[in-house]
Amino acid sequence: MVNTKAGSRYAKALVELAVENNKQARIDEDMTYLSKVCSENKEFRQLLDTPIVNVDKKLKVFNELFHSFDELSTAFIRLITKNRRESILWEIASSYSDQLKELNGIRTVTITSVKPLEDKTKQAILDKVQKSLPGKTLEVEENIDESLIGGFIVRMGDIQVDASVAHQLANMKQRLTK
Repeated sequence: MVNTKAGSRYAKALVELAVENNKQARIDEDMTYLSKVCSENKEFRQLLDTPIVNVDKKLKVFNELFHSFDELSTAFIRLITKNRRESILWEIASSYSDQLKELNGIRTVTITSVKPLEDKTKQAILDKVQKSLPGKTLEVEENIDESLIGGFIVRMGDIQVDASVAHQLANMKQRLTK
């Protein structure tokens, strides 16, 4: 799923509303759940995307699925749906969490390696990343990908450092075949 500018702008507006109403955490829970429903349920995504189902029927489904949502989340979803922008609800929901983290000075760093990194190695990587982000708090996600052969990939937003053996071999192959 790719975040669009529109999804990002709507998420920013929702973050501002949540801050104004002091409901950032509660709305984050709602948006996380909405994002999870979208990612796990193909039929729900189809409902969001189809213009054939009228707004009232969609709102009925949303009320049934998200009855425990905060009234601010519910009103926001209703407004988005009445404006026929429900097809980007998933983008809005996922972008909300990212923007809220950014507002709170938290940056997500994803480290992918062949096997879990030793604490010393992981800390050395995080120290280098932290130097480039003074005043930010790092949230670390670790992934395992055996196809890397060795080394690691560090991803932070749009920035990626690929220090994997697979990447180095691919570069070497490219240079040798020129």
